[in-house]
Parts: sequence; C-alpha cells; structure tokens
Amino acid sequence: MESLNGHISEYTKQLKIGSIQKAYRGIMGFMSALKSDMESKYPGYTSSALYFGYMDMTYFAFTPLELKKKSLKIAIVYLHEENRIEAWLGGGNRKVQAEYIEKLRHRDIGSCKLSRVSPGVDSILEMEILKQPDFDHVEDLMQTIGSRTIAFAESVLSILDE
Repeated sequence: MESLNGHISEYTKQLKIGSIQKAYRGIMGFMSALKSDMESKYPGYTSSALYFGYMDMTYFAFTPLELKKKSLKIAIVYLHEENRIEAWLGGGNRKVQAEYIEKLRHRDIGSCKLSRVSPGVDSILEMEILKQPDFDHVEDLMQTIGSRTIAFAESVLSILDE
C-alpha cells in the first residue's frame, strides 16, 4: 500500500505544473454558470447549492416541483475521473432512495440505469448526459446539458406516473 506521504508528494508535483488548478477552477466556474443559466431559463425548477466535492464529483440539484413533493431530486453531476456529465434521480434520504429503487425495479426505465441500494450510492436512476464535454464551447455545452436534463426530468415524471 502506498503511503499518504507518497501520494502528497505526487499531488504537490502535479500542482506545480499548474494544469490541475486551471482545470478545477474552469470546471467549478462552468458548473456555477450552468446552475445560474438553468435557474434563469427554468423558473419552475428549484435548485440547491453547488457541491464542489473532493475531485470525484461536482453537482447541484435541479428539481421540478412535482418531484420535490415526493422527496426526490434531479442532480446534474460532473464526474471528474470520467470527464462525464450525468443526470441522476436521487432521494431526499436513504429510505426514500431505497423505496424508489424497489418501485422502479420492474418498470421500463428506457436508457436510464437503475441503481442498487448500497453504501456510497447516491442515485436511484442515472442517465449519461455527455461524455467528454467540450468546455471550450460553453454556450453550446450549457444548451445541451440543459435540454437533456429537462428531458431526463420529464422522462422520470413519466416513468413514475406509470
């Protein structure tokens, strides 16, 4: 097993190069701008604070009122290691999450992935929004994420109404 000091030494070397800080700031700035953009375009949705994470995931909740009433939320998630954006359906707590995973187990969920109840799993359903997002074209990226997230939310509402 590698030592913490060994990891910190490598971390320090990488920080001296400077790319990690620039990329991280860029991702955080983008996610913050995306949150603001979506709040202005979709006033019928409620949003949470932006969770910066530990360089694993960064996300914010962006939820239609119908889902919020059921203690559910939609999260727009950037997965750092995969460089991928996903939309997740999550529960207000672990009990709600487990109940909905069970409810959806035998339903047609289309291209969504149904999660399993286990430690560290925060989603009920997951859908890939975009692999390898192009952060050099912010407006197009925001438009794509916004429209696909809204489509995911509408799909979730439809699945739950079955």
